[in-house]
Amino acid sequence: MAYIQYGRNILRHVKTMKNQTLLQSSDRVLHHPLLFAGQGVRYRKLEVILTTTIDKLGKAGETVKVAPGYFRNHLMPKLLAVPNIDKFAYLISEQRKIYQPKEVEEVKAVKKTDEDKMKEYQAAAKRLDGAKLVLKRFGNVDNELRSTVTKDDLLAEVARQLFVKIDPENLHLPTPLSSFGEFELPLRLPKSIPLPPGKVQWILNLKIRRK
Repeated sequence: MAYIQYGRNILRHVKTMKNQTLLQSSDRVLHHPLLFAGQGVRYRKLEVILTTTIDKLGKAGETVKVAPGYFRNHLMPKLLAVPNIDKFAYLISEQRKIYQPKEVEEVKAVKKTDEDKMKEYQAAAKRLDGAKLVLKRFGNVDNELRSTVTKDDLLAEVARQLFVKIDPENLHLPTPLSSFGEFELPLRLPKSIPLPPGKVQWILNLKIRRK
């Protein structure tokens, strides 16, 4: 009986050793370094640069991480993203400089007060009164102009030479000018513009000479 029991114990020990050997071998297969590295490559994400804004992923020009399959099958064929390497990063940045619309700066218009307008009127009136408008015209032998100078001609020259815009009713010219010489043309400016000391009215000095 002792021999039989001893034989059973030996068989149990052998079975136990086999089971441990199988478990150890299976552990070695499941946790083999090469297999583990391969699984790591499969789940590793890639850094890519988006060329277009994609919802829930990022804006154009941003660097994001995506799955290799998503990049290979969806982003790359549609040119929605490029690999994050120096060459592509430089191209994307240059394209954004060229094609990205510039932000329009919002300019708020500041309304001019009555005091500001009055200062502008006074400066314009002083410029008209202190300057001399010079016109060059062709004339005849008897010192007459080939073509008369009208009020519209004078208004245009005032705007061109003196950079002041006046209305037709601000300049008193009953008849067009038809001869060479120097003239003092009265200006009918608003009474709210104060006259300089010693002046009775605003005057536009005009000189018409030959070309």
